[in-house]
Order: sequence, then structure tokens, then C-alpha cells
Amino acid sequence: MIERREYRSAGMLAGALALFASIQVASPTPAHAHPHVWVNVETTVLYDQGKVTGFTHRWTFDDMYTAMAVQGLDKNQDGTFTREELAELAQVNIDGLKEFEFFTFARVKESPVKLAPPKDYWLEHKNGVLSLNFTLPIAEPVPAETEGFEFAVYDQTFFIAFDLAKENPVRLSDSAPAGCSATVGNSDKDLADLQKLNDAFGGQLTAGNANEGSGLGYASTIHLSCAKT
Repeated sequence: MIERREYRSAGMLAGALALFASIQVASPTPAHAHPHVWVNVETTVLYDQGKVTGFTHRWTFDDMYTAMAVQGLDKNQDGTFTREELAELAQVNIDGLKEFEFFTFARVKESPVKLAPPKDYWLEHKNGVLSLNFTLPIAEPVPAETEGFEFAVYDQTFFIAFDLAKENPVRLSDSAPAGCSATVGNSDKDLADLQKLNDAFGGQLTAGNANEGSGLGYASTIHLSCAKT
């Protein structure tokens, strides 16, 4: 059921299942009617030897989520949160994200691109907000010149609102071949692209509930391309 998925989604992000459970019980409207967590997304597309090898994400959470998530984690009471103090919460995030495919969906034309388990993950607390940093390798790297390569980051249930950063939301690693670029799709085309992306994953992103799939309309597709040499 969608309520169960959202409960677990909120729990893995917040590390506080009881709080989100109480929200669902107390709320007179379905919990999936609007987002409860906001995430600002920055992504670096990784290249190596002429192939796209993965994505490095930096997800910055809203201040309300941050305030809740870091409660009790300042072990030495010095007013700051070190990477070591946040390590357990980072692991909770990564473990929980597995079930949701890390909210990262990529495809080449009509074929989904399989991602490998994450690596190099850690949390940072800066300017009053948490940022989760992690790398998702591509299981079988894709040649940079491949046509129709695109990806998107979103929660199909819209419990979590993923928004691209206003400045430089997508970067290419220094090892990207000359002539490569990333383009954020326009809003009119995005929904159709995302629906095709959903179809490439067997329609599972919108199956089971009329409210699922609402996140498609709030996501942006990133199109990758390289000039052929």
C-alpha cells in the first residue's frame, strides 16, 4: 500500500519513523497529497575513458527535516555535527534508499540503465541544513556518444519533493570528453519524457495507487549528449 511505502520512505530519510507515523495518523488528508520533505538536488555526471560511469549526488534537505534528524546526534555538545557524528544517520539513509532505487532513474531510449550499489556516502551539516553526498556507479558504463541517454531524480509518490538546484544543478566531471553536455528538459516535454522513463521501468513507478505518479509532474529530465568525433 502507498501509505506503507511513504512511511518507510520518510523513516529512512528522517531516521524518525514514529514522528512521520504520527503525521499520517493525525492528518485528515492522505499523507501522499503533498510533500513532507524537500530536497535540493545537485548532480555531477561521472565520465571515465569516454564512458558515463555514474552520478555523484548532493542532496540538501530542508531545515525542518534537518532539525528533526539531528536531534541527539551532537555527541560532544559542541554545537556542530561532524561527519563521524552523522555517520550512523548516513548509513540509515543509504540502507533505506535501496528500496526506492535511490530515486534515480536513467535510461537509454527505451531501455533502463542499471545502477550499482552506492559508494562514498556521507552527511554534512552546514548552514543549518543537512546534505547527503553519495555516488551511484552505473553497472555497465555507457559510451558518452550514446544517443537518448537521460536521467531524473524524483519520488513518484511526491512524499519527497526533489528540486534541482537553481545554479549549476548538473555538472560534468573533469574527465568528460570534449563536446559533452547536460541539458535540463523543458517543463512541457518533461512529463512525457518521465512517463517514458516510467514505462521503461515496467510502469512500476506509478502502479498501485491513483496518487502515485504525481511526482512525475514536478521532476525534470536531464538529457546527456556528446558530439560524435
